[in-house]
Amino acid sequence: MYSPQRRDFISVTLGSQAGRNYDNSKTWRRQSFWRKWKQLSRLQRSLIAFMFIFMMFCGIATYLNLSEHWQVVEGRDQELKQVKPVVVPALDVLLSKATFISQQPKLKRPNLNKRGPPFLQNRLSKNEKEEPKIRKNNEAEADDKDKEKINIVSWRGMEIAPELVTAAPPDSKKEEKPVLHEKVNTKETATVNKQQMAVIEAFQHAWKGYKQYAWGHDELKPISKTYSEWFGLGLTLIDALDTMWILGQKQEFEEAKKWVIDELNLGKSVDVNLFETTIRILGGLLSVYNLTGDQVFLDKASELGDRLMPAFNTPSKIPYSDVNIGLGTAHPPRWTSDSTVAEVTSIQLEFRELSRLTKKDKYQAAVDDVMKQIHRLEGKKDGLVPMFINTNSGKFSHLGVYTLGARADSYYEYLLKQWIQGGRKEADLLEDYLQAIEGVTKNLIRKSEPNKLTFVGELSHNQFSPKMDHLVCFLPGTLALGVHHGLSANHMKLAKELIETCYQMYAQIETGLSPEIVYFNLNPHNAKDVEVKPADRHNLLRPETVESLFYMYRFTRDKKYQEWGWEIFQNFNKYTRVDTGGYTSINNVQSSENPEPRDKMESFFLGETLKYFFLLFSDEFNLISLDKYIFNTEAHILPIWTT
Repeated sequence: MYSPQRRDFISVTLGSQAGRNYDNSKTWRRQSFWRKWKQLSRLQRSLIAFMFIFMMFCGIATYLNLSEHWQVVEGRDQELKQVKPVVVPALDVLLSKATFISQQPKLKRPNLNKRGPPFLQNRLSKNEKEEPKIRKNNEAEADDKDKEKINIVSWRGMEIAPELVTAAPPDSKKEEKPVLHEKVNTKETATVNKQQMAVIEAFQHAWKGYKQYAWGHDELKPISKTYSEWFGLGLTLIDALDTMWILGQKQEFEEAKKWVIDELNLGKSVDVNLFETTIRILGGLLSVYNLTGDQVFLDKASELGDRLMPAFNTPSKIPYSDVNIGLGTAHPPRWTSDSTVAEVTSIQLEFRELSRLTKKDKYQAAVDDVMKQIHRLEGKKDGLVPMFINTNSGKFSHLGVYTLGARADSYYEYLLKQWIQGGRKEADLLEDYLQAIEGVTKNLIRKSEPNKLTFVGELSHNQFSPKMDHLVCFLPGTLALGVHHGLSANHMKLAKELIETCYQMYAQIETGLSPEIVYFNLNPHNAKDVEVKPADRHNLLRPETVESLFYMYRFTRDKKYQEWGWEIFQNFNKYTRVDTGGYTSINNVQSSENPEPRDKMESFFLGETLKYFFLLFSDEFNLISLDKYIFNTEAHILPIWTT
C-alpha cells in the first residue's frame, strides 16, 4: 500500500517595499503587468507590438488626410470672395429653409453658410443698392423675421462673365467678334412649391440608392441592391449633374464633381456608343459647364470629344456607331455596316457647342458634314427619312419604312433645335424640319376610335400601322417650341391634340403609366382607343410625355398640363419606387397588383424625367429661359448662340 501523500504548506508574508506595504496600488499593478508581458511568448509580444504600431500609423494618416481636406476647403472659402459665378441657383437658399419630405436631418458644420463651391453662392454687387440682399443663415435672425417675405435673387439673375458668354462659333472663312449676351434680369425671384418639393424628395430617394449601391457605375439595380455597367463611365452620375444643380442639391453635386475629377477615366479601353455617350456624357458635361463655369467640366468634355472623333473616319463621313475611346478605333455594329439615322443626326447640338467653347472647328465641321449629306440624300418621303444609313456608301438603307419612333425620332427634334441654337439662320435645317412636319401630317397622322385621339403612326412600304412608340411623345413639345420661335400656329394646334393623346396613353392604363408602345384602334365598333400587346407593356421611366407637358405649360400657361404631370408623378411613386432607395422600370403597366419590377433605374430618370417634372411644376417661367437655352435630347442645357 501506498502511504498517504504528504502535503507541505509554506506561509509567505509580504514585507514592505520602500517603506510601504502592498496595497494594490498602480505601482504594484504596473509591476504585475510587466511580469505578465515577460510571460508572453515572443510571437504573442510581436503580434501585439505590430497591432499597436499599425493603429498608430492609421491614426497619423487619417489626421494628415483630414488636415489636407480642411485646408482645401478653407482655400475654397477664400476663393468665394474673388470668383463670381456664371449662373447662380436661388433654390439653394430656399431649400435650406425648407423641410424635405422624408429627408434625414444632416449634421451642421461650423460656418456652413460660408462654405461650398463658388457657383452655389449668391452674391450681389455692392453698387446695386436697390437689389434685395440675401440674409445670412442665422437662426436668431430667422426667428425674428419668419413672417417677412423672403426675396431671393434668381439663379438666372447672374451677370454672365465676358469669357463665358454665349456667342456663335467663329466662321472658318470670316472672323467676326461675337456680341455678348445681354444681362439677365436680376430682379426675378425663385420659389419652390409643394409639387417641386416632392420632386426634390424623389430625386434624393433615387440618389440615395445610387450612392449606396452603385456609386460611380452606370446604372442602379435597386431591388438587388447592385449596379449594371454599359460603358463604365458613371452614366447616372454625369446625367444627373445639371439636375442636382437646378434642384439645389449642393452636397450631392460636390460629391459627384469630385468623382468626375478623381475617378472619371476617359482613356480606358472600352467600346462606347457614339450617340448615347454624346447625349448623356458629353451633353451632361457641357451643360454643367455652361451653368457653373467650372473649367474641369469643359476639360473633360474636350477630352471626350477628341476621343469620339475617330467615329467619323469612314468612307462616307457618316460616323460609325461604336468607338473605343481608349484605343482610338471605331466600327459599326457586328451585325451590320449601317448606323441608325437618329444616332448620326442627334449628336450635332453637343459637337457644335464644343466647337464654340473650345474654338476648335473640327467638332462642328464633322457633324455639319453629316447634316449636309442627309439634306441632299434621296430616299425621303415628303421630308420623312428612313431609319438606317450605310456608313460606307453614305446612303439610306432599308428604304420604305418611316417612323417618328425609335431609330428616327431625334433626327426631327435636332433639325429644329440646331436651327434655334445657331440663331435661326441655317435655312437648310429649317427647310428640312418644315418638310418633315408636312410629311408627318400627310402620311402618319390619324384619329383613333371611338374618342378621336390624334396619333402618329408608322408607314411601311405604303402600308399604315397604328403603332405609336412612347418616344413619339417628344413631338408635341418640339412643335410648341417651334411655334414659340416663330413657326406656324397650326403646329400648336397639332401639339395640343398630340399631348392629349400622350396623356391618354397613361390615363387609360391600369397603373396610370404608359407602356413602351401602343396600338390605336381604328375600328368604330371597338370600345377602347388604346391596345397594348404583351411584349410592349413595359415602362422604362421615360421622360418624353413629361418633357412635352413642360413645353406646353410654359407656352400656354394652361394648368391642366401641370395636373396631368402630377398624376403621372404620383403613379411613378406608387408603382416604381423602391423602399431601400431608387426607382425601377416595370414589365407590366397593366397590372396594378403586380407590375413586375425589372430591377433597373435608367440614367435618364434622373437626367431627364425628374428634371422635367421639376420645371413643369414651376411657375417661374424664366427658370431655364427657353429664349436663352435649348435642351438636348437627354435634357441637358445648352445656350442659344448670339452674334
